[in-house]
Amino acid sequence: MQEALFQQYARLVQQHFGIQLPLEKKALLESRLFKLLNERHGQPGFGDEQEFLDYVLEDASGQALTLLSEAITTHHTFFMREADHFDFFGKQVLPYLESCIRDGDVRTWCAACSSGEESYTLAMIMADFFALRGPEWETTLLATDLSQDILDVARSGVYTGEAVRSLPAQWQAEFFHRLPDGTYQVSDRLKQKVLYRKFNLMTPVFPFRKPFHVIFCRNVMIYFDTPTRDALVRKFYDFLEPGGFLFVGHSEVIDRQSAPFEYVMPSVYRKK
Repeated sequence: MQEALFQQYARLVQQHFGIQLPLEKKALLESRLFKLLNERHGQPGFGDEQEFLDYVLEDASGQALTLLSEAITTHHTFFMREADHFDFFGKQVLPYLESCIRDGDVRTWCAACSSGEESYTLAMIMADFFALRGPEWETTLLATDLSQDILDVARSGVYTGEAVRSLPAQWQAEFFHRLPDGTYQVSDRLKQKVLYRKFNLMTPVFPFRKPFHVIFCRNVMIYFDTPTRDALVRKFYDFLEPGGFLFVGHSEVIDRQSAPFEYVMPSVYRKK
């Protein structure tokens, strides 16, 4: 791929998804597009990288942009990733929310949920905490991602035995059942506690009717440039209840000049 063509892709990806593609990512983009073009060989507009770019630019339906987003996004996650966050969520955040929420509506958003391990982990922690606190607590959480394909994986809730074995034995028994092929599927009861939706964090105006008490957006903003990251952090601040918490990845740092968050612990912030 010529550098000029790569730069056109990079500008398009930055504009629509907020993701930076520096020149050293050219080989990665080439390999992802090669796979995409081969899988859809023979369809109009998919002859080579230039024709696919033309197709993306001319397509008004948004389907071509969806294909591009599927090609360039990376989905790496696992249960209990950055476990200190989940420990703090269960031991500090949930007791605080129980003490201050009057209508029983606990609003949690797992942004960039990928294949579902993070969102199901949050759901299991909340299920444990609120199990004996009465039926008036509504703990269904919102989980969103840019990729429709990865959301389908999350909705299916099927994981390898190796992935599930990292969880406490009680959770394995209560929230999973073993399938004939040796994989494990999330129980229907837990699935009902996670609402999966496709969502682009670059959406100019967030559509949510009520602010959240907790937002998890981890290991995503490392792909954004500073203005994009600061603008997203400000939106998160605006869509948090006072006293609400924002969790980001351990490799991510928030510029508190962009939004007046209070530092709580590494990669955990709170709206004053």
